Amino acid sequence: MEKTIKSIATNYGLYLGLGLSLFTLIAYAINLNLLVNYWIMLLVLPLTVIGYGVFATAKIKSAFNGFLSFKETFSSYFITVAIGVIISTVFTVFLFNFIDTDAAIEIKNILISNTESFMKNMNAPVEAIAQSVDEIEKQDTFAVGTQIKSLAQSLIFFAIIGLIVAAALKKNNPNKE
Repeated sequence: MEKTIKSIATNYGLYLGLGLSLFTLIAYAINLNLLVNYWIMLLVLPLTVIGYGVFATAKIKSAFNGFLSFKETFSSYFITVAIGVIISTVFTVFLFNFIDTDAAIEIKNILISNTESFMKNMNAPVEAIAQSVDEIEKQDTFAVGTQIKSLAQSLIFFAIIGLIVAAALKKNNPNKE
């Protein structure tokens, strides 16, 4: 039986989701600071997801003799990334809402401390620091609704990247009409 683009992308998405969940679990076990580190959250993880999405798309393209239309290329990338990010989000919600709610509180405290330190180093006014801390305290970072909103924003961001990846990697089969 010949594998389809969706089935191959789904498999890669499962691997990505497992990898992201494993990162969360290891960071949780080793040091919660890793889960609120700006460089990791803003650069490393998104670049890892994008890089893995591109890798999966290239592998799928090679499985189809180097030819994928724009739609097929985008689908390869987006299915992989979407499944991976969804699995990671579900794992995070489960971990911090049902398994260890105290860790969620500790992460929020670390985030508050990091925000205060960063803003003080940038010579921010005391009022601005207090306002930022107050906003963080009001947020329930790991609530299902918050995580769904964050997931939706991530998927939109990764879809835009996916369009760029699809434009760069697409190659139509000249023998196909």
